[in-house]
Amino acid sequence: MDSKGMSAAVAALVAGLLGIGSAQAQQVQASGNMAVTSDYVWRGSSQTGGDPAVQAGAKLALPSGLYASVWGSNVSFTPDIGARSEFDLVAGWSGAVAQDWTLDANLTRYLYPGTGRALDWTELGATLSWKQRAWLQLAHSSDALAGGHRGTYAQLGGRLPLNERFRLEAAVGHYWLADAQGPDYLHGQLSAIATLAPAWELRATVHDTDNAARRLFPGNAGGRWELALQGSF
Repeated sequence: MDSKGMSAAVAALVAGLLGIGSAQAQQVQASGNMAVTSDYVWRGSSQTGGDPAVQAGAKLALPSGLYASVWGSNVSFTPDIGARSEFDLVAGWSGAVAQDWTLDANLTRYLYPGTGRALDWTELGATLSWKQRAWLQLAHSSDALAGGHRGTYAQLGGRLPLNERFRLEAAVGHYWLADAQGPDYLHGQLSAIATLAPAWELRATVHDTDNAARRLFPGNAGGRWELALQGSF
């Protein structure tokens, strides 16, 4: 099948899944991303035991704001629970809700194939952004971290452009977990990002967490550096 045939097939599939007409399906926008990072850090905790990760994702979006995406990375947890890869399946909507304000609301399914254990879980989230300068993220799951208990996460972040090529980003997050799951914890991060080319960025990030995170994720939380090369297409 040539590229035109593949595009038509993808558009038809999206139309069937979302119940839209073929004319609108032809307006589906496809995008993707990839990254190589020295450490996969998620909400303050390493998902690779401090080792490097290769990551990639793809997204299909409709003019209405509806979208679906998939993202994947290698993982290696401590203690070893058999997981070697993570795939995040996302369905959501994003768009403007007021002047200078945008909203991204989505449902994420975290998958860890081939483990033979009940590690998969689902989370409902939303991120409100102002002028691409600041954001507030909220997320909730009744089975946080596949632990069988509820968890609510909040993150507040900001972005400061220094010039056309360099910017700083900072964020602080808090994870409220049911007592049976683990203690609530706090984490923060500060990044310096350099644009190398229109589609490529180099990101250096320092992460830190409180002692509660260190107790919950021994060896994987606390202070650490992350260096990542990331691209979009």
